[in-house]
Amino acid sequence: MDQRKAPIYEALEELKSMRLVPFDVPGHKRGKGNKELTDFLGERCMTVDVNSMKLLDNLCHPISVIREAEELAAEAFGAAHAFFMVGGTTSSVQAMILSVLKAKDKIIMPRNVHRSAINALVLCGAIPVYINPQTNEQLGISLGMTVADVKAAILANPDAKAVFVNNPTYYGICSNLKEITKLAHEHGMKVLVDEAHGTHFYFGENMPVSAMAAGADFASASMHKSGGSLTQSSFLLCGKDVNANYVRQVINLTQTTSGSYLLLSSLDLSRRNLSQNGREIFEKVTMLAEYAREEINQIGDYYAYSRELINGDSIYDFDVTKLSVNTLGIGLAGIEVYNLLRDEYEIQIEFGDLGNLLAYISVGDTKKNIERLIGALSEIRRRYYLDKGRSGKGELQSHEYINPVVACSPQEAFYADKTSLTLEESIGGICCEFVMCYPPGIPILAPGEKITREIIDYITYSKEKGSSLTGPEDMEITRLNVMKGVR
Repeated sequence: MDQRKAPIYEALEELKSMRLVPFDVPGHKRGKGNKELTDFLGERCMTVDVNSMKLLDNLCHPISVIREAEELAAEAFGAAHAFFMVGGTTSSVQAMILSVLKAKDKIIMPRNVHRSAINALVLCGAIPVYINPQTNEQLGISLGMTVADVKAAILANPDAKAVFVNNPTYYGICSNLKEITKLAHEHGMKVLVDEAHGTHFYFGENMPVSAMAAGADFASASMHKSGGSLTQSSFLLCGKDVNANYVRQVINLTQTTSGSYLLLSSLDLSRRNLSQNGREIFEKVTMLAEYAREEINQIGDYYAYSRELINGDSIYDFDVTKLSVNTLGIGLAGIEVYNLLRDEYEIQIEFGDLGNLLAYISVGDTKKNIERLIGALSEIRRRYYLDKGRSGKGELQSHEYINPVVACSPQEAFYADKTSLTLEESIGGICCEFVMCYPPGIPILAPGEKITREIIDYITYSKEKGSSLTGPEDMEITRLNVMKGVR
């Protein structure tokens, strides 16, 4: 196929040249009905915020330009089929889980999954079989799944329908995806890959293996993260043994019937850009990340880590575009450095946790911006470590990952009769909701899990350090909903 084409974008350009009188939605009528919004977003944007019509196809049942755009995307990613998703990669993750599982089915997955995966289990009633990932004690981060752990889980649960893999993790850690896929397929299980942070694997050189290249059945590709499309736009990729027509039915259960053409065209144009220029784009991104790592490590007491962590198993590979930095050496938590960068240096980092921060580097970055980040980190070290005499051994009360005690399915707990208790009172109960730091959106607690002293201490510590906690019904995170009468 001709990857220079962008069918959705081209159709929108044709629409703009027509003298079409709109008696359809949206009601702003190409921006004329909302001057304030048009002044803010621009007329060019508002004139293509339109609804499905003959010229533009229909996302729920594409037969023309969207269908052609899907085929171009599938070819670019090496997939059998690609779906345009306008509900973020959350919708992609949930669609692939709902396409494979039904109530009481088992799925093998790492516990450090994004909340969207567990949300899907709440919706369909499937049962998680968690693999507890190893942790790096120095950095306080969870790692990938080992092949041995996946094999043990498969042998212990031969009736499981699928294996779910995060690849890469937020920090850039990759599992042995090819071997895990081979193992799962040998036991008749589908392989579902949350590839939210790995879009560039398909287009850059010397990158970790992509899900489609590894033979996975599904992958969720968050195009808006490293691919350059608008926020909330994503691709769901399918392998050759997937019934794409059924998957579309599943997608249509939850995805809007009013797909945004702003999001759709951004996916179309970004795919065209990466298919034509991806190698050069991600070569530049890699060079910027490598430069930043070298300079940050020369500051002292920070640790910007990379492929030296690879151990051939739980860290099978590393995504070198990720600028992950451990901050404990300067006596500050990652979230504390995150807040300092934002509040005092006007630098917005992707996220900070109790021991690390992540700076997301993309094609939109420049060496000048990288230098500004390096300079700010150097000054923070001087101010908080050298000037204040910090020990250089930051306190990491608990690691990012805590082994959960799963008492019942997420669906059973979420819909159970519940009662609200203080954090202290909730210890020993079964949680009915999520608690997580966002980003990255990995639950500290999920529905169906037992609340322990260790977990409550971790929540309290995270709040004290300024982490952004989300999930519970109580917005202040002082109370938790637990299953009524169950201890």
